[in-house]
Amino acid sequence: MRLRLVLGAILGLAVLSTAGFGLWIASLPPASVALAPPVPQAETDALLAALKPKRPRPLIAIVGLNDATETTDYLLPHGILKRADVAEVVSLATGPGPVRLFPALTVQPDMTIADFDAAHPLGADHVIVPAMSRDDDPVVTGWLRDQARKGAVIVGICAGAKVVAAAGLLKGKRAMTHWYYLDRLRKIDPTIAHAPDRRMVADGGVVTTTGITASMPMMLTLIEAIAGRPRAEAVARDLGIARWDARHASGAFALSRPFAVTVLTNRLAFWNHEELGIALAPGMDEVSLALAADAWSRTYRSTVTAYAPSGTVETRNGIRLIPDRQGTDGPEARRVPIFPESPPAEALDRTLAAIAARYGAGTADAVAMQLEYPR
Repeated sequence: MRLRLVLGAILGLAVLSTAGFGLWIASLPPASVALAPPVPQAETDALLAALKPKRPRPLIAIVGLNDATETTDYLLPHGILKRADVAEVVSLATGPGPVRLFPALTVQPDMTIADFDAAHPLGADHVIVPAMSRDDDPVVTGWLRDQARKGAVIVGICAGAKVVAAAGLLKGKRAMTHWYYLDRLRKIDPTIAHAPDRRMVADGGVVTTTGITASMPMMLTLIEAIAGRPRAEAVARDLGIARWDARHASGAFALSRPFAVTVLTNRLAFWNHEELGIALAPGMDEVSLALAADAWSRTYRSTVTAYAPSGTVETRNGIRLIPDRQGTDGPEARRVPIFPESPPAEALDRTLAAIAARYGAGTADAVAMQLEYPR
């Protein structure tokens, strides 16, 4: 009798939970479509002026937390800025050893924050701040405040804006971040004024962006500020990007019913989850690699493992990748292509098409939503 009562209580709770969960799903809005309003030329000019470096050939530091730093936020700025050859670019970590990227890949940075300070006591011209596993790491936040005091422009990519806010550098300023973290950003610092319908905004020596793929137009804007429009256009052509600016349709990115249903369905279908492999090769394009690894790792159906015959693999622009496994590249049927014959921006579109073919259009849409990628 007692067992029957316990089982009945458990079943009742399950029914109530399912009903409550269904009501929550039903309360979410449908997927929305929005148009990006134009950005006044004066605002664009002000953004470029805010990014002007203090040196003729600037020094740009990309900082990462060893424990976990967002894949595209960390790798893409390095790859784009290096191919532009308009600045000295260094990748940093809070401590010795590799930087574990999330949701995929591991890299060996150029140096630690302490090494950078010893080599460059005057600080950087620009500091790129990716999303990290924690917003308030004291080493990161203290170093960002120090770099800001030395005159560096702080650029918070995606949820890296939360790290910048935790350092106290966004007080009373206009800013944005990944759509999912807007409420969290406001909780860190309620004085922040959200700037909707902008992919990037500058205010008082700090620049922040929307979600992950905003790092592409952000880096092109930085290149334009350093070396002029023609150089930025040349890099954009190499990347396969026809247009870049601060325009953004914020209303198109939100927690919607289709997004929630897709993510939860994929997560619960654990029997359909699979491990996919990326074969690392010397000289590979790190921008395409980052976008592909990031996208495939956000399907909630797959995880990505990096393979190499042995040792560290150096990319086209000097990023040192550490494979998850050595000596094999995994089954051919589960190998992720990075489309090396395509420009990186086209490779992302082709990756989303491949995700749709494998898991359905809903999953590809959910990945694009996580990347805050206007399609």
